[in-house]
Amino acid sequence: MTNLLSQTWFIALMSVTLIGAVLSAVHHAEVIAHKTGEPFGTLILSISVTIIEVSLIISMMLAGHEGSEFIARDAVFATVMIVINGVIGLCIFMGGLTHHEMTFRNEGTNSALAVLTALATFILVMPIVTVSTPGPDFTKSQLAFAGIASFALYIAFLFFQTVSHRDYYLPKAEDKKTDSNFHALKPSNMKTAVSGALLILSLITVVGLAELLSPAIERGVAAAGAPKTIVGIAIALLVLMPEGFAAVRAAKANRLQSSLNLALGSALASIGLTIPTVAAIAIFFNLPLSLGISDLNMTLMYLSFFIGALTLAIGRTTLLQGVVHIIIFLEYLFLSLVP
Repeated sequence: MTNLLSQTWFIALMSVTLIGAVLSAVHHAEVIAHKTGEPFGTLILSISVTIIEVSLIISMMLAGHEGSEFIARDAVFATVMIVINGVIGLCIFMGGLTHHEMTFRNEGTNSALAVLTALATFILVMPIVTVSTPGPDFTKSQLAFAGIASFALYIAFLFFQTVSHRDYYLPKAEDKKTDSNFHALKPSNMKTAVSGALLILSLITVVGLAELLSPAIERGVAAAGAPKTIVGIAIALLVLMPEGFAAVRAAKANRLQSSLNLALGSALASIGLTIPTVAAIAIFFNLPLSLGISDLNMTLMYLSFFIGALTLAIGRTTLLQGVVHIIIFLEYLFLSLVP
């Protein structure tokens, strides 16, 4: 009884600390975003979280625990589903409650969704339909090519987003007029540098706490008799908390463009940076790696992409679109528990 009470207090303390680290990360990311402007600010947070997430996945793979070959697959797929349905759906829903209808530039968001669809297909679907190996696995050469192709596609997207067509990812002129953050004075170089250092520290704390909480999550999942994929979903939710919180906060302030930049950027970085790194580690250390998803998950993923394409097609959103994405997300969570 005493041991159970101690574990409960430990989990409660870690959870409170985690929330504090998330709020800190969001604050410092917003300082940097205001200094650098869109889309660089949201890009910094997306890449920072992804790099730390990669290190967490690799450490778990190298540890060689049972099921470690599925960690990258579960993390990447969970990230895609959480971002496309959970984060974007909640942003549209919460923003719609206050502003009824929000606008954004569909040129950039449609391009990002197209790249994300291609990346997800390369990594999560192709292993199922290739015939060189049995099961949902790549050969080493296929894995190497998939990693290189994913990284090249992500770099091409970054060039498109930040250099050649940066204006596609900037708020519309009418949104800038009502955005108090846009007209506020930019922070000094010193304040931005301090926020950058504290952002990294906050993100490290978030992922570290997620790793500390993962054994408790695993025990809870095992006690409930739930599938092991729930562990990957729970860890992905914890790691994505800073980005999700920042995206919802921007949507409530009628800055949906920033929300979509952050959400889609997170999903793109999750595949475009995670998979090439994990593939290189798996090939170099000869580690098992299985990336193919089930037919059920494939159906849910392409339903999400189809609905996402309809949502982002016209450059404005309403409350109903947010409800649709949230219901799909709840369907994903339910079918993960009861496949």
